[in-house]
Amino acid sequence: MKKSDFYFDLPEELIAQTPLEQRDHSRMLVIGKHSQQLEHKHFYDILEYLHPGDCLVLNNSRVLPARMYGKRTDTGAIVEFLLLHNHGNDEWEVITGPGKKAKQGTSFVFGDGQLTCDVLSVLDNGNRMAKFHYDGNSFYAVIDQIGEMPLPHYIHERLENAERYQTVYSKEKGSAAAPTAGLHFTPDLLKKIEDKGISVAYITLHVGIGTFRPVKTENIEDHEMHYEHFTVSEDAADKINECKKRGGRVVAVGTTCTRTLESVADADGNISACSDKTNIFIYPGYSFKCVDALITNFHLPESTLIMLVSAFCGRENALHAYDTAIKEKYRFFSFGDVCFISDSI
Repeated sequence: MKKSDFYFDLPEELIAQTPLEQRDHSRMLVIGKHSQQLEHKHFYDILEYLHPGDCLVLNNSRVLPARMYGKRTDTGAIVEFLLLHNHGNDEWEVITGPGKKAKQGTSFVFGDGQLTCDVLSVLDNGNRMAKFHYDGNSFYAVIDQIGEMPLPHYIHERLENAERYQTVYSKEKGSAAAPTAGLHFTPDLLKKIEDKGISVAYITLHVGIGTFRPVKTENIEDHEMHYEHFTVSEDAADKINECKKRGGRVVAVGTTCTRTLESVADADGNISACSDKTNIFIYPGYSFKCVDALITNFHLPESTLIMLVSAFCGRENALHAYDTAIKEKYRFFSFGDVCFISDSI
């Protein structure tokens, strides 16, 4: 299957630059999983499509203010650092730009000196391993002061309130990007969902910056996914397995939840609690084991995310829905509108 099979022409003006004032007022395109049936709704209408006995699965990862600007201690050169993965002992895998100014052995200072780092090594993928040093007990408290929210490259407007790039249920720090399908939920909407008899399970997958990296190989089977770390608790696994037993639907909120659940599910769709990492690549031809319905934003052309959506509801069906969304001027990408894909429409 070719990368070009997932191309569509997206007008730039449809790329959402700012979030809506009210999270749950985004438009929602409801897509029949095995048909080209479409319905135009708003996200607060999701209550109509969730049924008692279903299980809604949410990713509670919290985005780090992971973009920082360091000054090289010997030359004064400014280098951008983007935190990717915590390897323990205050050693992080980072992306640096320009990379040639962050060679092995160089040192940097950030902010007013609250944070420093040494570049330990250059990895095969061009990323760096850096060892950070700081005063106080919490690395995260320091980067909360000096770091910036790592908004995607296609967002050019300044984000006035950094919490709008966090879900209202974000808890576990570690993501370099938001699990954006969850941005549409409000505390009130979540309460109404639970009051209707729908169980809510929280899992954690720390979203890596690789989620924005394009597919460069024309044959998509040759594309190698980045690894992302996840945790599925006993409580979440129990809720998902109980849902399956009673014949309810597992409704994944976002591609991050989908990839996590499909990574840990057995052939019957049952989930075991675990903490691990995954680089699962889901594209058409994949047979889903656990996820029955999907809430997800509108994704980039030729991205691994549109490939996952195409695997879930069929490529022609997905591209037909996207063509309709473009004609109807839905808002795309991280701060944009949302799809709900299910059998039951």
